[in-house]
Amino acid sequence: MAVIGKDIAEAKQLLSEGDLVAIPTETVYGLAGNALNDQAVAKIFEAKNRPSFDPLILHTNSLEKVKSFVREIPQSLEELAKAFWPGPLTLLLPKKEIISDLVTAGLERVAVRIPQHPIALELLGELDFPLAAPSANPFGYISPTQAGHVQAQLGDKIQYILDGGACQVGLESTIVGMEEDQVVIYRMGGLDLREIEKIVIKVEVRSHSSSNPAAPGLLKSHYAPRKPFLVGDLQKLIPEYLEKGERFAVLSLARKFPLPADFPQYQLSESADLAEAARHLFGYMRSLDESNVNLILAEWMPEEGLGRAINDRLRRAAALG
Repeated sequence: MAVIGKDIAEAKQLLSEGDLVAIPTETVYGLAGNALNDQAVAKIFEAKNRPSFDPLILHTNSLEKVKSFVREIPQSLEELAKAFWPGPLTLLLPKKEIISDLVTAGLERVAVRIPQHPIALELLGELDFPLAAPSANPFGYISPTQAGHVQAQLGDKIQYILDGGACQVGLESTIVGMEEDQVVIYRMGGLDLREIEKIVIKVEVRSHSSSNPAAPGLLKSHYAPRKPFLVGDLQKLIPEYLEKGERFAVLSLARKFPLPADFPQYQLSESADLAEAARHLFGYMRSLDESNVNLILAEWMPEEGLGRAINDRLRRAAALG
């Protein structure tokens, strides 16, 4: 079983030897391996049971290092990098040959970011290679936001989990690239669209599911509990499933519903704060998935700010197009 600890030297040693280590970031915990070592990258796909056509995100600690493994950074994207790195922003950039096709699933662009977590940044500063680090969970399941989540799911497949406490953002990064002269958001995430629009005025949002994704995390079914997961109007869904005699759990933004005492329900934020809701989303989904119920009922968030990114995760959890 993987050891949970705070030993950066131990993590560095394992990664340098081609082994995998779970690392904390501000978004979710990542399953990290040497991105320049194809054997280590292959171990990531194997440990997660992740399809090889779903590309990985590279993590490093400086814009200068990013420039060493990409051919160029368009001006608009470099402005975003300078504004939001370190932070929950991933850029899709044309890769150099040093980055293998295994990392990018054969695509010409590589996804890169600088995480905003002191332990991750310290580790990355000690390494002379970037880390490929998708979320540290079995492919398609709820992303981990605490070290214990990683140990529960992948603890028998890795040796070490670098403990950085609970993730402060709780949603994966926002993925941004360019097509011709247009800035495109491929995945809504922990960086609010409104913040991006302060730097780049014209942005196209193209967050959609795909069986052959152009960027990480775009598959139709993703971030999904093992129990059936339904999203809609809870005021209609709850009476319907009570009448059916189903035992269910409820995930809402702020409202608490009159339910039998043994029906679990979580409010993502009692004050309807969408940043707080984002932090709680995956942890609460995981707790409900582990509860003694037959299905989970959830409601849509306001389609604004981080609510759009949360709705994207709810949509994928329910496998909705």
